[in-house]
Amino acid sequence: MLTRRHVLLASIAAGALMHNRDVFAKAAQPSTPVNFDIPAGACDCHTHIHGDVEKFPFFAGRVYTPEPASPEEMSALHKALHMERVVVVTPSVYGTDNSSSQFGMMARGASARGVAVIDDKTSESDLDALHKAGFRGIRLNLATGGVNDPNVGRSRFTAAVERMKARGWHVQLYTNLAMITAIKDLVLNAPVPVVFDHFGGAQAALGVEQPGFADLVDIVKSGKAYCKISGAYRASKLAPDYQDCVPLAQTLIQANADRIVWGTDWPHPDSVTPKDKKVTDVTPLFQIDDGRLLNQLPVWAPDAAVRKKILVDNPARLYGF
Repeated sequence: MLTRRHVLLASIAAGALMHNRDVFAKAAQPSTPVNFDIPAGACDCHTHIHGDVEKFPFFAGRVYTPEPASPEEMSALHKALHMERVVVVTPSVYGTDNSSSQFGMMARGASARGVAVIDDKTSESDLDALHKAGFRGIRLNLATGGVNDPNVGRSRFTAAVERMKARGWHVQLYTNLAMITAIKDLVLNAPVPVVFDHFGGAQAALGVEQPGFADLVDIVKSGKAYCKISGAYRASKLAPDYQDCVPLAQTLIQANADRIVWGTDWPHPDSVTPKDKKVTDVTPLFQIDDGRLLNQLPVWAPDAAVRKKILVDNPARLYGF
């Protein structure tokens, strides 16, 4: 399967006639076939959509600018991976504008759910509208924004939980192990589900003994939080199979298989703008073979019944499929 393909994006500028341009979209497609049985109802719990920039403009305060990634490309990805369901997460480049994510979700209908980004200006009626559209949680991105102050993290997490508890949405965190340690007590007492992105920010090279990983495992074991075993390439530098992620994944699964979900992190944005580039310059997407990445799941979870929990049952419970 080709990893790159041309797509034609039509855009309508405000007050102007429609004009077309060819965009060489570079979102990766799997080149390795899936080598195990994927259960019906399987879900990719972490994706992003980067729509036409004239219809879905980026947030002025972003720290990087990604290449486009369309709903059609995402559907092709999931056809190759045999994934029936998807969760679209609003990336930091859109600020609190969730319309590009909603655009991607609409293309998938009832098989899609979303995770939104909000702020103090987001009203309850806005949240009602997001719920109707299929959103079931909000994301706090403490990583891309470089939030490392535990007091700031605790404050933002507390405020998010307070807003979500009335509607039963979950709070998703993209952060690091040090922050997880700093908010552990808050998570254990949270009245809503909590979800940690990408192995909780653990670094595979440091192993299961690295500071903070035991706290993540404790939280997962308690049942108070889910952890996404997603974005292995963010935790490991050992491409293409990321073998040093095996102990992290197996430890988390063994801690509580009912609180683990899987995701690609497609289209694999590089959130670090090179030093010789401007934030507004387009940073190429990572070229990750998601077929080969998915084939690591039987290594992490050899039991088919456990894989069904991770791919089907846990997402259905968390996202309300």
